[in-house]
Amino acid sequence: MKRQKTLCATVGMVLMLFAVSLTWGQSESQATKRPYQPNGSEGYVTGTVSLIGTPPRATRIDMSADPACYEHNPNPRTKFFVVEDGRLAEALIYVKGGTALNGLSFETPATNVVLDQRGCFYVPRVLGLQVNQTLEVRNSDNTVQNVHPRPRNNPEWNRSQAPSSEPLMERFTHAEVVIAFKDNQHPWKMAYVGVFAHPFFSISNSKGEFTIAGLPPGDYTLAAWHEQFGEQTFEVTVFPRSTQNLDIKFDMADRKIWR
Repeated sequence: MKRQKTLCATVGMVLMLFAVSLTWGQSESQATKRPYQPNGSEGYVTGTVSLIGTPPRATRIDMSADPACYEHNPNPRTKFFVVEDGRLAEALIYVKGGTALNGLSFETPATNVVLDQRGCFYVPRVLGLQVNQTLEVRNSDNTVQNVHPRPRNNPEWNRSQAPSSEPLMERFTHAEVVIAFKDNQHPWKMAYVGVFAHPFFSISNSKGEFTIAGLPPGDYTLAAWHEQFGEQTFEVTVFPRSTQNLDIKFDMADRKIWR
């Protein structure tokens, strides 16, 4: 019995020392990072996102299970593609890698990123925020909504939200591209949230345009993601005080439908 107690005490001490060393290593890693300080040499990456081929026509969504959804959305249609003159909106473009960002830490924005629910859709459908930045989820409809993100690197949660209730305030502590948001009550409703350790990301607008600003000079891997195609990557060099143009194309022949 005495030998068992000694063995348990030894194992406990080893586990405690391992946990302390792991925590110390993480703290040391964070402490060695330098806060990002722009110095005037930063550059931009701008461009457009285009769609090759003809997207399928939007189809009508059956919302008969919840008549309140029709109050602000009497003719609901699928929103897999938002295209104008061949330009694709709602593509997520972000810096995936780059040695110029190594050893840098980035301040968490104090402003909230808003994900609304209107007409029983998530608005916007695609958005980005930084690690630990607050996501504010609103319900602008006169019906109960369900908010159910399905992350891989962050804790999963599943909450209901009544009409006129206070917004849900949530944070993600780990970077992740992308988190799919579902609604267990309204299965057609989807949103996609990118969580980043830095502020260098953008969503293409209705004209397919995007801008990533404030990049330190250096070589980068940029990624472009769309829910119907998945991700493609590009190598870009940012020179001091310069603007690099990147034209991104998604082809209907490569449609994968990300989940």
